[in-house]
Amino acid sequence: MPKFAANLSMMFNEWEFLDRFEVAASAGFTAVEFLFPYAFPPDAIAERLQRHGLTQALFNLPPGDWDKGERGLAALPYRMDDFRASVLKALPYAAATGAKRLHMMSGLANRADAAAVAAYTSAIRFACEKLAPLGIGLVIEPINGRDMPGYFLNDFGFAAELITSLGVSNLKLQYDIYHRQILHGDVMKSLESLMPMIGHVQIAAVPKRHEPGTGELDDARIFRHLDALGYDGYVGCEYRPEKGTLEGLGWMR
Repeated sequence: MPKFAANLSMMFNEWEFLDRFEVAASAGFTAVEFLFPYAFPPDAIAERLQRHGLTQALFNLPPGDWDKGERGLAALPYRMDDFRASVLKALPYAAATGAKRLHMMSGLANRADAAAVAAYTSAIRFACEKLAPLGIGLVIEPINGRDMPGYFLNDFGFAAELITSLGVSNLKLQYDIYHRQILHGDVMKSLESLMPMIGHVQIAAVPKRHEPGTGELDDARIFRHLDALGYDGYVGCEYRPEKGTLEGLGWMR
């Protein structure tokens, strides 16, 4: 069975954010991830991780103004200064938490726009250069347009080609099974072909994004497949509990 990381942005929402670490540990998780930590001081998050014996598997670079609809800055040519500042803002959080993977959201842009592609490529290079000396990897994740209309990185083939062409050692693919199934299907075979470049995996049931085992895929079989393929990273549980978080953890047991 893979190693699971509770996504504290989606799970355990019955508790305040800093209290979710304790509840996740008590529920049997040894690792956590979340979207954005920036509303709290780095040391506050680090203290909760240490107190409850948790590993920080992943978090996101700042996405811009989320409340105003921004979903990343990397593919926005007119926001490059803000993007570079966002990378620097994330570094103290990575240092405090010990996270070895950061996810970079692309933003809302047209992938047919050459300027957007150039900005995105430049952003990847900049982030990887800043993270590499710290032993931190960058991951990029294709996200489906049903959940996030207009998202620039909405194709696994494009992401894989870009990772291959750039040839940057600390750049990997974030493979979200939920997004993959909605975008392309073919989860099992694509896991095999893409495994050499996968740096992080996430799971949620399709189509309602609830607990594993409640949707159209055989999630238990996928977990066994990940084991068979030798994947030894974390599987982030980026799902919305259908009812209560604790009540929905039967799939893990």
